[in-house]
Amino acid sequence: MTLGNKTRELIAVGASVTANCQPCLQYHLNKALECGANEQECAEAIETGKAVRKGAAAKMDKFALTLSAAAPSDAVTAGEGCGCS
Repeated sequence: MTLGNKTRELIAVGASVTANCQPCLQYHLNKALECGANEQECAEAIETGKAVRKGAAAKMDKFALTLSAAAPSDAVTAGEGCGCS
């Protein structure tokens, strides 16, 4: 890999926020600081993760609206989903 540890950990900080994973955020934030990231860099990674999460949530909300208006035959049948149920 050509990315340094600090860069990878800052990416992981943003990804943790996007994934809504508090234990991951705590871990990767600490690792980023250990790898030489400063408070401003960590704050920017967090803000970037929040922006990505917000955009993804808005797209999902629009998509969900299209499905709620779909006829039952258009809906995903049991066993075809992502496995969350």
